[in-house]
Amino acid sequence: MTTCEPDGLEPGESVGAFLCQAGQVLRAASIESPRLEARLLLGHAMGATPEQLLRDPRQKVPPEAVARFGAALAARLAHVPMAHILGRQGFWTLDLAVSPATLIPRPDSEALVEAALEAFPDAAAPLRVLDLGTGTGCLLLAVLAERPAAFGIGVDREPEAAALAARNARENGLAGRAAFLAGDWDAALAGRFDLVLSNPPYIESAAIAGLMPEVSRHEPGLALDGGADGLAAYRVLAQALPNLLAPGGVAVLELGQGQRAAVESLALQAGLGLLGCRKDLGGVDRALILAKKPFGGPAARD
Repeated sequence: MTTCEPDGLEPGESVGAFLCQAGQVLRAASIESPRLEARLLLGHAMGATPEQLLRDPRQKVPPEAVARFGAALAARLAHVPMAHILGRQGFWTLDLAVSPATLIPRPDSEALVEAALEAFPDAAAPLRVLDLGTGTGCLLLAVLAERPAAFGIGVDREPEAAALAARNARENGLAGRAAFLAGDWDAALAGRFDLVLSNPPYIESAAIAGLMPEVSRHEPGLALDGGADGLAAYRVLAQALPNLLAPGGVAVLELGQGQRAAVESLALQAGLGLLGCRKDLGGVDRALILAKKPFGGPAARD
């Protein structure tokens, strides 16, 4: 059985010893899934997958990996998100680069992709797609990956986010069908779109400080802060969508927990139609599906 001491590991110690120590330290810091995170951190430092580490726990950790591992472990103990340490995050079928300029893509947001694909089931449809607040580009790129005749534009107020989304498009082979702009959401857009996606900021301003430190300290405030009641961005979206949607067009908006009724009310006041709401894997109303009146084409499907 592998044993380990909490301190004093040196180059040449085994992978098993490093994993044991890291797991103990992470567990003591109340990090969820400490054993998994230890494997991810050490694999990152050694340029190996977690599976490769487990296949040979007696292999020695090379000297050049020790400093990288120590820095990564220290960052995680400071509640830097794992995705920021690794520089990558999986979403849908994509592997995406991430940075502190954007929200980290979350599995809950895949409910928006599912809703969008259900609204437009024809894989050959030449859709025009708009993603407002694109961040990493995760929503737009996931839809483009599944709809090969579609073209999309992603807009973000943060130039660094728009640049990162463009990088993700290139790395996932989608750059030819995606363009990214830095600016205020709809200010410079004159076209009409079949599908509008958005994961807007929806956290109440006063609640941000109470979020887990990985979020409150390390993710961008502009992408989190939805104003005093969490609805500021939805008010802007509700007014913008009627001019952005083509006839028969559909909008899919991410919701925070408990926000469905309020956002539906804003949409109705703006003259939009309600097509339904898709829950995430946790059973939370997550993807609100709206249409421009009068309904037509794919937008008529619930």
